[in-house]
Amino acid sequence: MEKILAELGKFNKVIAISLPVILPIFLVRMQSLAHRELISPECQVKKWDIPVSLTAENQKAPLIQRLPITCCQDDTSCFDEFLYGEMPDKKALLSAIARSLQYLQTANAAAAYQNYPVADIRRDRVIKSLKRFRELLLTTNSATELNQAIEREFVLYQSVGKDTKGSVLFTAYYEPLYAASRVPTAEYRYPVYRLPPDLNSWTKPHPTREELEGADGLQAAKGKLQGLELFWFRDRLEPYLAQIQGSARLQLPDGSQTTIGYAGNTAYNYKSIGRELANDGKLPLEGMTMPIILDYFQKHPQELNIYIPRDRSFVFFQENHGEPAQGSINVPLTAERSIATDKSLMPPGALALIRASIPFANPTGKMEERIVSRYVLDQDTGGAIKGAGRVDYFLGTGKLAGDRAGVTVSNGQLFYLLLKSKN
Repeated sequence: MEKILAELGKFNKVIAISLPVILPIFLVRMQSLAHRELISPECQVKKWDIPVSLTAENQKAPLIQRLPITCCQDDTSCFDEFLYGEMPDKKALLSAIARSLQYLQTANAAAAYQNYPVADIRRDRVIKSLKRFRELLLTTNSATELNQAIEREFVLYQSVGKDTKGSVLFTAYYEPLYAASRVPTAEYRYPVYRLPPDLNSWTKPHPTREELEGADGLQAAKGKLQGLELFWFRDRLEPYLAQIQGSARLQLPDGSQTTIGYAGNTAYNYKSIGRELANDGKLPLEGMTMPIILDYFQKHPQELNIYIPRDRSFVFFQENHGEPAQGSINVPLTAERSIATDKSLMPPGALALIRASIPFANPTGKMEERIVSRYVLDQDTGGAIKGAGRVDYFLGTGKLAGDRAGVTVSNGQLFYLLLKSKN
């Protein structure tokens, strides 16, 4: 599970390291939509930065231990308020916790933690922390009460971010819904492909995207991908977007639905076509979003055959028969409760707290940003999610999730919650 982002730009996840992954969309750094000021300057994001004294002591560590941050009075963004109130969201978080605990019992988890770079973060400690947090989630009656219990029992391990001060760039991804067919027709012409059974024997450098499917996306039957077609789409851009997201839900002509998920990829890094448009002067980089890019290609559909081939990477799929989108630790992702990070640095399956500006649709459908804190599980990764300064936030399935993901880009903080050593 890739998008456009290099520092100013983004394009989320695509090439998962080994297991199915889902990815976001193209979008570049944009100005805040409706940024709300917090109660006082001390409560703003900088309050959550890593103290200079701690960064001096831990110059090479991806995570730095610190005590939980005391919330400012009346700063509701300090708490995960989605867990309580009239429509509590505990069920989704409990489900995500259960899936992480399931993963943590596997041989893959044992291997991942055996080589994990932060000595104090061990698999048994992550498991105990998840179980205790689950107990607190079930027994507390307010966000304030939960936060107080966490301050007593847990310590935080904060990501050093992209600047050693804890600044992390947040983007979002989702599972799109597309019309597709199991057979080619005059309407459904553009395929996605199964994993070639002999991919491991392909000589490197691998064939590029253009060499595999042609500039128009219709020439694959003449080469290595002949007979590997899995589903056909109506629009040239849709199978490419599915590759970027790493998964998709498909609406078939008979009214039934199925899903496809990541199965493998060629050995190329993702290249953002959004950034390529900016490099060619077709669109300004500042303020670029997915809707703007889609609008450009609707007006200039012939240019898809110019820009899509510039991304040499190629993703293969498997049919998942309606199963939910899965992350790189091979468990289903949970909307608003799963994140993707660089798994060479961050602890897989662990409980985290993210604090960032996230867009929400108001009653009129307009997107408004709110600074929120959310407890999440680290269950995914992606080819564009590299370093301690990147998080990709899974927003779910369908159009609204896609609309929100398309305008999600902000700087925030990432913390992992672990029980104090004595617990």
